[in-house]
Amino acid sequence: MRKILGLTLMVLMTFARINAQENPNPITTAAPFLLIAPDARAGGMGDVGVATSPDAYSQHWNASKFAFMDSQFMVGIVYTPWLRELTNDVFVGGFSFANKIDERSAWAASLKYFNLGEIELRQTGDPDEVPTIEKLNEFSADGSYALKLSETYSMGVTLRYIRSDLGIKSANSTINPVNTFAVDVSGYFESDEKQYGNFNGMWRGGFNVSNIGPKVSYTNDGRENFIPTNLKLGGGFDFILDRSNNVSINLEFNKLLVPTPSVSVNDNGEPPYRQEDVNFFSGIFKSFNDAPGGFSEELKEVTWGLGAEYMYDKAFALRAGYFNESDLKGARKYFTVGTGFKFKSSKIDISYLFNASDIKNPLENTLRFSLSFDFGRLY
Repeated sequence: MRKILGLTLMVLMTFARINAQENPNPITTAAPFLLIAPDARAGGMGDVGVATSPDAYSQHWNASKFAFMDSQFMVGIVYTPWLRELTNDVFVGGFSFANKIDERSAWAASLKYFNLGEIELRQTGDPDEVPTIEKLNEFSADGSYALKLSETYSMGVTLRYIRSDLGIKSANSTINPVNTFAVDVSGYFESDEKQYGNFNGMWRGGFNVSNIGPKVSYTNDGRENFIPTNLKLGGGFDFILDRSNNVSINLEFNKLLVPTPSVSVNDNGEPPYRQEDVNFFSGIFKSFNDAPGGFSEELKEVTWGLGAEYMYDKAFALRAGYFNESDLKGARKYFTVGTGFKFKSSKIDISYLFNASDIKNPLENTLRFSLSFDFGRLY
């Protein structure tokens, strides 16, 4: 019952956030855990990662970056306590592995697990009754291949299996487990190092269209939901001050490639806006011009993040960032800070998130932890 109350509170807080906005119309999808930033490095930079330098967690952000990795092998392990403002047994965990095949190509695999904790069910109100324990979870497993098409540009493709099990079996729930597949297509640009006045510099850019896949249904009534097909687009610049000091600045934009939901009434109280029932492929293109508020609302569906990272001697890092989402589409606004340490082949990263909005955010005080290993450096 404790967990049920916690989840109920989370839902109520979500609606409270939405209702606090003027004419809100946020986009919802099935399996939203796929969009959770798993690693502490990106978590310390405002959840940006599509155009940052390659690391063990590039599978989530942009798999094409693996073609530029400077180690033979990369291994990453992540753990993030989630929604700690609401409950204490929800977390995101994951594992990733990448292997450089040759100078031009690499492959990688990863697993992300989203544990929604335990729910205690009792048939009566007797506190001495032995409860039935239900465990809800979601996970994805994927593999990718990245190939350099030139000395400065690579592309990657990822195949992902997704399972979302949110039904309470002992309560004869009508919510069925979801099993589906999705594909990512990504690209990454990394310029040669050049001199700019008193320092050297390097440009980076990247994109990732992730979770391209069919609609899914949790119930038997025929209603289907889009999975979170998403476009990431970003760029960055590395200020290489000397052999030991490097500062990188990164800017990233995200847009869900999912049609805007139907709304009951628009700003002028005119007849309701109804979204057509389209398949996932049509929905990708429709998502760019279907908002009832026109182009201005389409822009509000774009989130953005800004992140910075200072690296000393490739062994110590300080990070900071900011993430912004329109009040109309969810009102997530937060600052992040983080740090990282490297000892021989191992790295540990930690990040912290704090709310920057007047509206309470259940992600407040989120801590992320990441551990990674680089083996067989190539350069």
